[in-house]
Amino acid sequence: MAKINKDNKYFEAVGRRKTSVARVRLFSEKNSSPNISVNQKPYAVYFPTAELKRIAEDGFKIARAEKEYKVVAKISGGGIHSQAEALRHGVSRALLLVDQNHRKLLKSAGFLKRDPRMKERRKFGLKKARKAPQWAKR
Repeated sequence: MAKINKDNKYFEAVGRRKTSVARVRLFSEKNSSPNISVNQKPYAVYFPTAELKRIAEDGFKIARAEKEYKVVAKISGGGIHSQAEALRHGVSRALLLVDQNHRKLLKSAGFLKRDPRMKERRKFGLKKARKAPQWAKR
């Protein structure tokens, strides 16, 4: 993990999905491969499967900016899949701050929309959110 120079200008955005929150910082840095670090680890280590790695890179691939930026992200909450999608959302929003021309591509891919689905809270008198105790007539 490379040290971040505080003088570097960056674009910051927040990506969310369910209960996951990703704070994403996008640094301008030409590189040969996507340089993404998540919670001070390389994203290839943090996201173990190929599908999660693909989800994390999707925002760059759609905008055709894979090798132009370095990403430093702090992610908390939710599960690993939800965190990958929160990272994608944050990267997409940060790319918009850099260049508004990416908007059409990212929006049509659905990367700018926050996925708001969350687990419903449990209500009193019920066993789960909607499951009621068994009813007995007598």
